[in-house]
Amino acid sequence: MNLAALFSGGKDSTYSIYKAKQMGHDVKCLITVFPKSVNSHLLHFPNIELTKLQSETLKIPQITSTSNSDDLSDEMYALETLIEKARTDFQIDGLVHGGISSEFQKKKFEKICREDDLNIITPLWKTNPKEYMINLLNSNFKFILTSVSSDGLDETWLGKIISIDDVSLLSNLSSKHGFNLNFEGGEAETFVTDCPIYSHPIKINKSQTIWDGYRGRFEIEDASLDSNA
Repeated sequence: MNLAALFSGGKDSTYSIYKAKQMGHDVKCLITVFPKSVNSHLLHFPNIELTKLQSETLKIPQITSTSNSDDLSDEMYALETLIEKARTDFQIDGLVHGGISSEFQKKKFEKICREDDLNIITPLWKTNPKEYMINLLNSNFKFILTSVSSDGLDETWLGKIISIDDVSLLSNLSSKHGFNLNFEGGEAETFVTDCPIYSHPIKINKSQTIWDGYRGRFEIEDASLDSNA
């Protein structure tokens, strides 16, 4: 099928594209809504503008819009508008979504697809959290944490490239502190710097870490495609 991908630049949306391609689908475009603020309950916020660079290295065109507010209905309207554009411009048959366990998000996206007579593909749905993280890394995905907002996750995780050894540590911390190992509840956000479907890795040239004692962000101020890698 020809698909559009809901794309945030994080590990789940990127890996779902990778899996959809393995299933034989053709991902024709990326759909990204830039949220108004960090208070969005539906959309990814940190470093969202760098999805344009990811689109370039993925060699998949991106269509974008900015939500006028953090209100769920406004964000849904922005998504619906982009999906309609994707149907017109790219003749898509369906949507690929990187959801793992959030029934809230899945139902919202299923509703849009049902109304638009589109299929929805969810390659990661209900995968085991630890197995998923290990499979992600074994598939040569490199990603960093760009925000943390949970007990057990301190400023040392910000900007860190996650390794197999980190998965065991994160698993222990998630058991102790009760956060989702996949971070799907917003306990942390991620950014993919390299993966098998990138033409070039992304090099972070300038960044800053912001930490308030409980939560923090790793803000990428400048990045580029690493043509030498």
